[in-house]
Amino acid sequence: MKLSLNDPRWGSGDKDGNKHAQEGKKPGNEGPPDLDQLWRDFNQRLNGLFGQKNRGNGSNGGGSGGSGGEMKGAGATFGAVGAIAVLVWLASGAFIVQEGQTGVVTTFGKFSHTTPAGFNWRWPYPFQADETVNVSQVRTVEVGYRSNVKNKQARESLMLTDDENIIDIQFAVQFKLKDPVAWLYNNRDPEDTVRQVAETSIREIVGKSKMDFVLYEGREKVAFETQQLMQQILDRYASGVQVTNVTMQGVQPPEQVQAAFDDAVKASQDRERQKNEGQAYANDIVPKARGEAFRLLQQAEAYRAQVTENASGNADRFKQVLVEYQKAPAVTRDRMYLDTMQQIFSSTSKVMVDSKAGSNLLYLPLDKLISQVAASDAAARANATPPPPTAILLPDNPPQMDLNRRDSRSRESSRDREGR
Repeated sequence: MKLSLNDPRWGSGDKDGNKHAQEGKKPGNEGPPDLDQLWRDFNQRLNGLFGQKNRGNGSNGGGSGGSGGEMKGAGATFGAVGAIAVLVWLASGAFIVQEGQTGVVTTFGKFSHTTPAGFNWRWPYPFQADETVNVSQVRTVEVGYRSNVKNKQARESLMLTDDENIIDIQFAVQFKLKDPVAWLYNNRDPEDTVRQVAETSIREIVGKSKMDFVLYEGREKVAFETQQLMQQILDRYASGVQVTNVTMQGVQPPEQVQAAFDDAVKASQDRERQKNEGQAYANDIVPKARGEAFRLLQQAEAYRAQVTENASGNADRFKQVLVEYQKAPAVTRDRMYLDTMQQIFSSTSKVMVDSKAGSNLLYLPLDKLISQVAASDAAARANATPPPPTAILLPDNPPQMDLNRRDSRSRESSRDREGR
């Protein structure tokens, strides 16, 4: 067999030797083939086929049989290359969807179906295309600021309240995707749509609320109502968005009136403090006043009961005296007179005077003497020494005798009255 100059086997050994040289390994070697050597062998075969074709066309009597074999070899080679290209083209339709994501497949630009997480395949370009959407990611849009609260967007943050005051609100909206197809194809710019819906919703809620309510006690309620209204609007737009949270980052009056507003807030706080102090004073004084009033009522009730009982006792005593008086009027009158005089003289100073003699001589101040004797006795007990004897001069008519005379005269006068 004649060899062409372009044949790689030219100048090599026998057929087996050429085979071993082309395979790049020894007959007894069972290891993996060398990829570089295989690629060189493939290129050499292609060059040999094209070299034989050209040689056959230029020869005089090569015959049609040799030319037909070369054509068959070239066709087989092109078929193998085409098959490899088709396999590569089909393999380009394979794609992998990560966990938490969803694959969206379109056919000639129109939505076809969705694919779950894992290994998936579609028809390659230009028939089908795929896009991966992360449905588990929590996305955030910022209204009134960008990236930092200091980077304000006054056009978005300034809004009017129900009492015609301007307020500066910065907030963030967090959301997830519940329908990736609607997110991709129902709105041109879905993220900007969410931002505009958030701004519209909070302007509507703030426009129905007072400024103090939005600034202080109503912040959480405003955020909740904004979230509810946003979800309604986004569902009406079929945006495929699920709003998870609305967070207020900053709620304050505009910077131009911040100082005046701070003064108003301080005044309001002072008013609340004074109200609390007044309420504390009322809570302290009112129970005391109520207790004092209740005590006075109880004292009045006790005094009324006392007076009533005394009056009842006096009435009963008078009735008893009346009964005794009816039995013995003179004795009862004398007894009443003596009791009255005893009651009067028990609390007054007494001086004994001899009225019959007609002189103004003071005989004996009994109460002074009794008090002096009591004082001297106390001093003697305190000093533990016996006091010196004291001489007391008694008058000619002792008081006891005068008392006996008075009692006898009173009894005689009572008898005379009874005799009459």
